[in-house]
Amino acid sequence: MAATLRMAIAVLGNAASVSLYAAPTVTFKRVIKKKSTEEFSCIPYSIGLLNCLLYTWYGLPVVSYKWENFPIVTVNGVGILLELSYVQVAMTAIPVLLVFCITALLSTFALHDHRHRKLLVGSIGLVVSVTMYGAPLVVMKKVIKTKSVEFMPLPLSLCSFFASVLWMTYGLLIRDIFVAGPSVIGVPLAILQLVLHCKYWKGRVMEEPNKGDLEKGNLEMGDTEKGNLEKKNMPKS
Repeated sequence: MAATLRMAIAVLGNAASVSLYAAPTVTFKRVIKKKSTEEFSCIPYSIGLLNCLLYTWYGLPVVSYKWENFPIVTVNGVGILLELSYVQVAMTAIPVLLVFCITALLSTFALHDHRHRKLLVGSIGLVVSVTMYGAPLVVMKKVIKTKSVEFMPLPLSLCSFFASVLWMTYGLLIRDIFVAGPSVIGVPLAILQLVLHCKYWKGRVMEEPNKGDLEKGNLEMGDTEKGNLEKKNMPKS
């Protein structure tokens, strides 16, 4: 019964996390359409990529006991593919890959038992996950300042909430602090995001007019005024 419950929560957690990783596709469609990153930053996605790499490694038999953490491997494996598609700046991805490679090499060759490998990879993964969950704090500050949730998509906040709750539950069931730990921070932050959505959902940041449009408008206005002046000075027949 306990094993069935753990598996059910793991499946739901996988679904919620995949939705969380896929949620930014809406944002990137907007970026592609407008050909501008506007106020969006690639740093949260870089941190997300590192998180997925570390936890995929954590769940593999090299670190964990056999396939005890297989659900973590599946969801973070999908996360790697999605996050890679978001991180399009090579210079941003290099530090992420460097940290992961160093961690993987140390855990493989410097440590020779699963307990110490899990401790190393899990500790680094825990720090990165807490950072990942803390990244929206910057966006939340902007939401409060502008009274608009335009740059904090609701699907992302909802998926973050459900994923955090499910993985915290799963981590507690398997008694793994490195799985449950990040969600202790993730759950209250996700709740705060939802509260901000309820408060500021009607707000919308007014787009600043493009400089070229302003110049064009001024030029057209000047032409109109010139035309009116010439019309006024024309002799009456």
